[in-house]
Amino acid sequence: MDAQLAAALLSPPVLGLLGLCIGSFLNVVIHRLPLMMERDWKAESAELLGVEIDTPAPITLSTPRSRCPSCAHPIGWQENIPVVSYIALRGRCSACKTPIPMRYPAIELLTAVLFAACGWHFGPHPVTLLWCGLSATLVALAFIDLDTQFLPDDLTLPLMWAGIVSSALGWTPVPLAASVGGAVAGYLSLWFVFHAYRLIRGKEGMGAGDFKLLAALGAWMGWALIPSIILLSSAVGALVGIGLIVLRSHDKDVPIPFGPYLAGGGIAALFFGEQLTHLWLPPI
Repeated sequence: MDAQLAAALLSPPVLGLLGLCIGSFLNVVIHRLPLMMERDWKAESAELLGVEIDTPAPITLSTPRSRCPSCAHPIGWQENIPVVSYIALRGRCSACKTPIPMRYPAIELLTAVLFAACGWHFGPHPVTLLWCGLSATLVALAFIDLDTQFLPDDLTLPLMWAGIVSSALGWTPVPLAASVGGAVAGYLSLWFVFHAYRLIRGKEGMGAGDFKLLAALGAWMGWALIPSIILLSSAVGALVGIGLIVLRSHDKDVPIPFGPYLAGGGIAALFFGEQLTHLWLPPI
């Protein structure tokens, strides 16, 4: 790619606009992917058990057309422009005036900020798009886990293999050995925590999706950042959990999804990885 063209197309403002559009698509992924997987699980279970069930209408990431959940008003293209449409509609459905959740434009803006930050931090290189893709996937995983307390293999496993392949092809600065080691270390570290907690408390403290998400982060960033990601995500998660319990807005026996904190720790490591590594592994 021509240097001047790359500098223009991969500049922070352009990537920010791309992030707005990708963020709009992420809203669809966050809502529909769990529904698609649930539908498939029910169909497979019914087939295995030899029973018939009422099969819901097919749903994909592209069909059916998005509608207002309150009045089923079809959302036209002019009502689906990232952030702009939300402002123009004053945060309400154009048909029934039901408030539109603030999280939709928030996810669009968050993705835009992350894409622009990738452009600023990594520069106008095609590989920057890989880091944008990683950021977008982490946003999707964080909100899916918030909604469902589930991290789908459909996202975590491809994310892990993409990190290893990108390392093998030399697209990222992480050596292949560090990438594979990071995936193994990420998975096993939480696997051991899971079994230790279950042995001590007699109940499960996290799901296997958390192992796979940390394995994916290790594949992208290498084994050296695994301790920093675990420390950051655990500290923030503990503070939030304690705060919710103190404010009595959360039952201490109800699990808090760990995926959003892992995703946040991964994003912090993406931009401040070297500084975080030096906190526990001094430079030689």
